[in-house]
Amino acid sequence: MAVADRHGLPVAVCVESATPHEVKLATNTLVQMVLPDAPQNLVGDNAYDSDKLDVELREYGIELIAPHRVNRTNPGSTSPASVSTTLED
Repeated sequence: MAVADRHGLPVAVCVESATPHEVKLATNTLVQMVLPDAPQNLVGDNAYDSDKLDVELREYGIELIAPHRVNRTNPGSTSPASVSTTLED
């Protein structure tokens, strides 16, 4: 898994087996960042709609921006966000 900045430059890479879901790799990948400061936002597709991941990222001061999954069982637990949201540095 790789994380890139908004210009497409990779800032973190983590190599794992193909078995774990992306949500389980996100935090480990961010720990591998080559930049000293954590990003303010992490934008992902609806596969990243996870309350647990949202809580983990908030501990690092990172806001998760991902649309809710269609089959979400607890739709009011986090504020819905759109991937098309304009991000600031």
